[in-house]
Amino acid sequence: MRAPAPGAHRPEDGELMPPLSWRPMTEADLDGVVAVAAEAFPDHPEDRACFANRLALYPKGCRVLGDAAEAVAGYLVGYPWMLDAAPALNTLLPGLPEEANVYYLHDLALTARVRGTGHAAQGAALAVQAARAAGLGAVSLTAVNGAAPFWARQGFEPRPSHAMAAKLVSYGEDAVYMIRRI
Repeated sequence: MRAPAPGAHRPEDGELMPPLSWRPMTEADLDGVVAVAAEAFPDHPEDRACFANRLALYPKGCRVLGDAAEAVAGYLVGYPWMLDAAPALNTLLPGLPEEANVYYLHDLALTARVRGTGHAAQGAALAVQAARAAGLGAVSLTAVNGAAPFWARQGFEPRPSHAMAAKLVSYGEDAVYMIRRI
C-alpha cells in the first residue's frame, strides 16, 4: 500500500482526506471552529462570540487547519497576555493588556479524524513562532483532557501558580497550567 501524500490522512474507512494546512482564521471559519471545539472540549464549552472576540482582538493568533475546500479540521487561538492570569473560560475580553508578558495559547484543537497526524505539533510550533513575533519570551496554556504529556513533549513544563489555582478548578481535575520559555 502506498503512503499518503504529505499532509494527507487516512481516515478509518481507508479513503484519503485532502491535504490539510494551517492558515489564518476568518470570520467565515467561526462555525467550523465552534464545531471542532464542541467535539474536542465537550466539558469546556465556549460560545461562538468568544472565538469571534479573540479573532477581532488578535487575528495574528487565530489559525485554522483546513483543506482546499476550506473545511475546518482544527484551530489555534492565542494572544499576548499576562503570566499566571489566564482568562476564565467562555468570557469576552475587552482588550489585550498593554504590558503583556506571555503569549497565552487559549486553544489548540483538532477533530478526532485528524489527531495523530502531526498537525497538533505543527500548531504548537506556530504558537511559539507567534510568541516570538510578538516579542514575548514564553508561551503559557492550560492543558485539559489529559493533554499535559503532549504539551510536555512540545517543551512545556507545569507551572504551579497560586494565582491560577481557583481558575484551574473550572477546567477539571486534570487541568495543568504550563509554560514554555523561548
